[in-house]
Amino acid sequence: MALPAKKLYRSKTDRQLTGVCGGLAAYFGVDSGWVRIATAVAILFTGVGLLVYIIAAFVLPEEP
Repeated sequence: MALPAKKLYRSKTDRQLTGVCGGLAAYFGVDSGWVRIATAVAILFTGVGLLVYIIAAFVLPEEP
């Protein structure tokens, strides 16, 4: 029996800006607050965090 494939989406309900952190939290099964903290740290300490967030906001589809 095959497991259903999980898909990564931007969240419609658990969002502050674009729903990227809420979607990541739902995909990995963790609290969205932790994902937002990790994202903020990545943005503050590396310039790559902001770039990855912006790309994810455009690339990830919104959940159906």
